[in-house]
Amino acid sequence: MGKIAFVFAGQGAQSVGMGSEIAKEFKSSDAIFERASDALGFDVKKMVFEGDEETLKITENTQPTILTTSIACLQPILERGIVPDVVAGLSLGEYTAHVAAGTMDFETAVALVKMRGKFMQEAVPIGVGTMAAILGLSNEDVVECCKSASSVGIVEPANFNCPGQVVVAGEVKAVERVVELSKEKGAKRSMVLPVSAPFHCSMLKPAGERLAVELEKIQLSDLKIPVVTNVTAEYITDKGLVKDLLIRQVSSPVRWEDSVRKMIESGVDTFVEFGPGKTLSGFVKKINKEVKTLNVENMESLNKTIQELGL
Repeated sequence: MGKIAFVFAGQGAQSVGMGSEIAKEFKSSDAIFERASDALGFDVKKMVFEGDEETLKITENTQPTILTTSIACLQPILERGIVPDVVAGLSLGEYTAHVAAGTMDFETAVALVKMRGKFMQEAVPIGVGTMAAILGLSNEDVVECCKSASSVGIVEPANFNCPGQVVVAGEVKAVERVVELSKEKGAKRSMVLPVSAPFHCSMLKPAGERLAVELEKIQLSDLKIPVVTNVTAEYITDKGLVKDLLIRQVSSPVRWEDSVRKMIESGVDTFVEFGPGKTLSGFVKKINKEVKTLNVENMESLNKTIQELGL
């Protein structure tokens, strides 16, 4: 067996009830939800297990609840003594990866991402910015569309997810222009996404500045496991690099495809995704069909992962 990577879900994967099956079965998982409630000052378990989709969709709720669910889903695997060779996460998931790597403790991370969500939402007034998914074009073609549409307003690549799937972000008119241009170039699908802010573009720089102030207040620990970062798609093991990368991440494109390729190049042949949904597993499969993808979001997926890893 080659190396194992643990990867962690980003925003958009949330759903009411996520993580509830695992929390019912494992005390260590349930305790994560309790710790989140203590750290944030409200009943996280109630919001996630019994709440409504609208409340969960508010960015400053989405980010801490997905991080909490992902770390809760991780507990049964950790209890079996599996230590990954590398960790990574998509956008918000990079914070979860740092918790798994030991860079920051869970309470610090969950409070930090709640503020991150708030800062990201407040950086751009509602209705000014948006995002769109472009399917079936090369990265270069999407970059070219963004350059052409920049005469209308700000628009930039925000997520390089996998071959033929790039998300762009920026001002509404410019994003809509990229959708038109990409269709003219032969995109299979181009659609504006139902999001409330233009994440991972230069319009979010004010959020990064506010996040920098909060990051200054926390102490990081040495990384026990290397993290592949969104901004550079490189392995990092030096805690001294972490804060700057997390600040830049807010307004920089997420290089997920390159991150996965980097892990595969270094010998990773098994990816285990933790948290709601299987979005990252889908991206990994589109990047390389040969590697094994597993996920842990409920008892069925947990049992399958335990079986496949021979635990």
